[in-house]
Amino acid sequence: METPLKAPVTLQEAIVYFSDADRCREYYVAHRWPDGVTCPQCGEKNVAWQPKYNRWQCNNRHDRRQFTAKTGTIMEDSPMPLDKWMMAMWMVFNCKNGVSSWEIHRALGITQKSAWFMMHRIRFSLHKGSIEMMKGECEADETFIGGKARNMHKDVKARRITGSGPTDKTAVMGILERGDNCKPKDRLKHSRVQTIVVPNRRKKTLQNEVKARVEVGSKLYSDSLLSYEGLDGEYEHQVVDHAVEYVRGKVHTNGMENFWSLTDRTINGTYVSVEPFHLFRYLDEMEFRYNNRGTRLMPVNDGQRFSMGLSMLAGKRITYKQLTGKTQESESQPF
Repeated sequence: METPLKAPVTLQEAIVYFSDADRCREYYVAHRWPDGVTCPQCGEKNVAWQPKYNRWQCNNRHDRRQFTAKTGTIMEDSPMPLDKWMMAMWMVFNCKNGVSSWEIHRALGITQKSAWFMMHRIRFSLHKGSIEMMKGECEADETFIGGKARNMHKDVKARRITGSGPTDKTAVMGILERGDNCKPKDRLKHSRVQTIVVPNRRKKTLQNEVKARVEVGSKLYSDSLLSYEGLDGEYEHQVVDHAVEYVRGKVHTNGMENFWSLTDRTINGTYVSVEPFHLFRYLDEMEFRYNNRGTRLMPVNDGQRFSMGLSMLAGKRITYKQLTGKTQESESQPF
């Protein structure tokens, strides 16, 4: 009698585990419908499995009675088998510095265009769609993301670079909630971050984002950018002037600077070129990995992070036309 395989924890185990189509389906079904399969259209639990067609059929009379595990998720209408989806998601969820569509193309034996489309759908699933308020000790900082002129071809540079400094780059704001105030080896709660692509760094723009994401009364640390002036009335706001010092006791933005360094490493080293209108999805991907990294006392392994990502696939869908700007329809289509 064959010994059943345990849930994968490493990439090698995942390759073996998801090599079987039935096991792939059973694994995802257990995450999507832990209380039993229900119809994505009407929520009916009385459904019949049709092994000949590899799908279920709802016993209620309505349109689209038949459905698969992909129906109502980012994978709907995809001809790509579930085992390839599983491996692509494993790599996106767990590769610390990201993984390029060309690498997915080579690893899975699919076209680069298909890999690019798959990866953007996976990133889209990681977008929460709601704001989680932060509290305690928080840091606020901004950065600019964009290509380096010295790395561009002369023709590309002439088209894209119209000024110096942050001109032609995309402004991104980050807010970090610090974890437990103790040594890393004793920490139960790690820091978490939220990123927002912003049109500019003006006072109204940045302060509105802070007020929407940080609870009133929290401690807020920022650099000396004048846009943060005036937050003292709602927060315990303290500033560190980077022209003089980088740390003054607890007053610093080193947590956000650490996240920006990971972001730069991922974009410059792995993705190389990111279009501004897709940037927020790449940031969602990096947020997911950073916010689910675990601590020494409460570690999160690759298998657990993969399970977290699988739980976010349902109820979201984005088409190729929407990704490429060929339609004005809303990105998220309810089911």
